Amino acid sequence: MIADRMSKLDSSGIRKIFDLAQKMQNPVNLSIGQPDFDVPEDIKTEAINAINRGANKYTVTQGIPELCKSLLGRLQKERGVNAENIIITSGVSGALTLAFLVLVNPGDEVLIPDPSFVSYKHLTNFCGGVPLLVDTYPDFKLTASRIQPYITPKTRILIINSPANPTGVMSSLQELKEIAELAKKHNLLVISDEIYHDYDYNHEFESIGRYYDKTLLMDGFSKSLAMTGWRMGYAAGPSAIINEMLKLQQYTFVCASSFAQHALAKAGEIHLHGVLESYRKKRDFMYDGLKDKYHIVKPGGAFYLFPQVPWGTDEEFTAAAIQQNLLIIPGSVFSERHTHFRISYAAADATIERGIDILNKLAKR
Repeated sequence: MIADRMSKLDSSGIRKIFDLAQKMQNPVNLSIGQPDFDVPEDIKTEAINAINRGANKYTVTQGIPELCKSLLGRLQKERGVNAENIIITSGVSGALTLAFLVLVNPGDEVLIPDPSFVSYKHLTNFCGGVPLLVDTYPDFKLTASRIQPYITPKTRILIINSPANPTGVMSSLQELKEIAELAKKHNLLVISDEIYHDYDYNHEFESIGRYYDKTLLMDGFSKSLAMTGWRMGYAAGPSAIINEMLKLQQYTFVCASSFAQHALAKAGEIHLHGVLESYRKKRDFMYDGLKDKYHIVKPGGAFYLFPQVPWGTDEEFTAAAIQQNLLIIPGSVFSERHTHFRISYAAADATIERGIDILNKLAKR
């Protein structure tokens, strides 16, 4: 018998597109949310060296001390965040899973931007919580004034993702300070998913953890270092929460990848200036190529666009795109609305150019 809680989970719409991509012949794939470059060579070398010297067994559950210390120091230096404690996890998805299981009781309300990353809503449901979807249309800005009407005595957690998936929109410093004040007023825990923080095209990124102590910050290396398959993330914040996540990790993930931890601990700081400039150009190329035929909010970060469909529903438009050998994600995967679709420009320039051509032709239904 399947547990009742599984009825609260739907199969990921993103996974369905990925599966479809495996069956298509040379699709124009603008669906995948992973970088199109490879892991930096020095990190690959460190990983190989770690494997060769025998770093292939379990690590301590929390993560190796040298990596934990390094990441806490970088958070303080680069983001002004003085986190009490940290745990290395199997990607940010692992951090989210541990956090929701530790923090969400049945009936607890979790404030989630609409649109947003698919896991937030489904993990809330899985834990018996109540997802309250904060409408951020049409500009996709999460603000204190938009959050306030959704807060009730049962509200426990607020999710922030900046830069955001699927929109690429970033929270400004003023917006974060106002959200921090609101969270403090209502004693909310903020979970800040900062996995895309390196993709900051206008140098606007700020962490709410700098302004609000009751923040559980999550980040990882899948996007910034293109190591999606290495499953390396972390959560940093109040010790009372991290210690409970650590307790649960003992019985679930056990520990994050050993060789990857050792590689990252020895690699030192990685600067992605060249990559960032390349992705800025990709963003501008795609935005400029589509803006005359689509309503699009120009993103300040991440590597996504979230245009409004020019006709029909998002499912109908996505189906028409697939008929033209183009893979995109229907917006309702991330939202309660059926009005938009997600494009990833983490792709080769030639692929982006082909995608622009197909989309502009599709706009003329």
